[in-house]
Amino acid sequence: MFSTNNNRDRNHNYKPLSIAEDSNSDSDGEYGGVGEEEDFIQRQIRQQQMELKRQDDGLELLSESASRLGTLSLGISEELGHQNKMLDEMEDDLEKAATDLNILSKKTKELIKRSGGKRNFMIILGM
Repeated sequence: MFSTNNNRDRNHNYKPLSIAEDSNSDSDGEYGGVGEEEDFIQRQIRQQQMELKRQDDGLELLSESASRLGTLSLGISEELGHQNKMLDEMEDDLEKAATDLNILSKKTKELIKRSGGKRNFMIILGM
């Protein structure tokens, strides 16, 4: 699929660029002189370093945000735990109140029956 054509590469005189080459060399390349090539390389290196710094800054912000999010998540989890405990206690209190209300209702019905019906019960309450 990918074949290399060595004849094509042999037709060109490619020269590897080196930062250590003498910038005072008189040989002119496609971009002018070696000094211009070194300037281009230096600019590229600076641009890459700036891009790496921007990426590092972005990663630092992302790390700080993730840390804050983790702290918030732990706080929310703790708060939910407290609220669940309160809801459980409230449910227990409501069940006890419902039981007490049922007992009171049964006692009230028994009292009404013993007093001779609703009419006599109302007279007793009115006194």
